[in-house]
Amino acid sequence: MTSPTSRRTVLAAAVAVAAGAVVSSSSGPAAASGVAARPKQGMHLVDNRAWTSHAEWRSGAGNGVRAQGGRRPGIVIDRPAGTTSYTDPHTNRTATWEYASWTSPAHCSTVPATEAVAHWNAHTPAGTWLQVELLGTYTDGTATPAYVMGRWTAGDGDTDIRRTSVDGQSDGKSSISTDTFAIDTPATGLRLASYRLRVTLYRLPGSRLTPTVWRLGAMASDIPDRFTVDASTPGFAGELVVPSYSQEIHKGQYPQYDNGGEAWCSPTSSQMIIEHWGRQPNPADLAWVDPSYADPQVCQAARQTYDYQYAGCGNWPFNAAYAATYRDMSSVVTRLRSLNDVETLVRAGIPAITSQSFLAAELTGAGYGTAGHLMTVTGFTAEGDVIAHDPAAPDDAAVRRVYKRREFENVWLRTKRHNASGKVVSGTGGVCYLYWPAYPTAGQRKALAAVGIR
Repeated sequence: MTSPTSRRTVLAAAVAVAAGAVVSSSSGPAAASGVAARPKQGMHLVDNRAWTSHAEWRSGAGNGVRAQGGRRPGIVIDRPAGTTSYTDPHTNRTATWEYASWTSPAHCSTVPATEAVAHWNAHTPAGTWLQVELLGTYTDGTATPAYVMGRWTAGDGDTDIRRTSVDGQSDGKSSISTDTFAIDTPATGLRLASYRLRVTLYRLPGSRLTPTVWRLGAMASDIPDRFTVDASTPGFAGELVVPSYSQEIHKGQYPQYDNGGEAWCSPTSSQMIIEHWGRQPNPADLAWVDPSYADPQVCQAARQTYDYQYAGCGNWPFNAAYAATYRDMSSVVTRLRSLNDVETLVRAGIPAITSQSFLAAELTGAGYGTAGHLMTVTGFTAEGDVIAHDPAAPDDAAVRRVYKRREFENVWLRTKRHNASGKVVSGTGGVCYLYWPAYPTAGQRKALAAVGIR
C-alpha cells in the first residue's frame, strides 16, 4: 500500500524501554480555558462529530436496523438485510453471518482534513461483531473508497471473529494506516472535505442476539508540521486519584499479545482510567490469567484490545471501544490543543491518556526514550508541571511521575521530531483517549464541550 505520512509508525514501535477522589485544587495564574498559545494549535484544526441521540440515529439511512430510544439511545439489528460469508484471515474459518447496516448523513468537516480516526461505543455479545467504514469526499469533488476503519468484537471465543484492522487500502490519494485515514501527499493541498460513516452489524444466522451501537463518530484534523509548540500558561493545580499499574511487570507474559507487557502501554493506561471510574473485569473475565501474575486486569485489557492484523495492542479506536464495553462508559479518540485543555478536563474529574514520542533527554525523569508511548495525565502541580501515571515504570509504586510541563507539552503536541539517528520522524500531534461516564455531570459535559466533544 502507499504509505501516508506515517503517524502510525510512531505506534508501530510503541515499546517503551523503561530504566477515587480529587484532592484539593486551586486556580493558577490563568484560567484553564483551553485557549491555545497560538492560532495554529487551535480547535479549528480538529473536527469532532459523533451520532449518539435517538434523533441522530433516526436521521441516518438504516438497512435492517432499528433505532432504540431510552436513556442511552442506539441502533440494533431489527430484520437482517441479508446474509454474507466472511473468511477470517486470522483463523481461516469461513462463516455465514446475518447483517444490517446504518449510514450516517454526510458530515461536512469544519476542518478540510489530512487525517481522520473513527471511534465507536458498542456492546457485541459473543457471536456478534461490527464493521465501521468511512465514505469520504475529497476537496476536488471525487470520492474515497469505502474504507474499513475496523472490524470489532469485544470477545475472542470460538464463535467470534478476530478483531482486526485492514491493510492494503489506498486509492493513490489517501490510505488507511491501521486505524487512521491519511492523505498521502498533504503538500498537494488535497484534503478530506466530508464523510459518512457506515456501521454494519453482524450476527450468526437465526440468533436473536445483536450488537448495540451507542456512539459512532470520527475526529478529522489538519495539524501542520511542527517540531515545537508554544508553551501554555499553567491555570490549574490538582490531582485525581487513579490506580497505578506498570506494564513492565508483565514483561514476558502472554507474548502472543504484542510480545508481552513491555509493549502494553496503551491497554495498561486504559485499564487505569477504566478503574478510576469504578469499573473493572469480573472474576470470570480473569479466570484465564495465570493466578501468579499481579494485576491480571492488565493482561485482560491487552487481550481485549489486541488487533490481530496490526499484531499489537496500540490500535487507538480499539482501546476506546474496549473502555466502552464497561457499564455505562463513553470514549473517544481526539486531539487536544494544549495542556490547558487537559487542565479543563482534570478539573472536571476526567483524566486524559496522551500519546507521545521522545528521546530520553527530551523528557526529564522518564529514564527512557520511545518511538511511541501512552501515559495518563492525572493532575498538575502548583507550578503547572504534569502529574502522569506512566506505565513504563519498573513497578506499580513508581508509576506516578511528575514531568516538566514544557517538555511534556512539546513531545505530545509536535508532529515532527528527530530520532536518535537524527532522522526526521513523526510525532502524534496531540492525540489522546478520553473515557468518561455515559451520564456525565453538568460540569463534565461542559468540560468535554470545551475541548470539542459532545
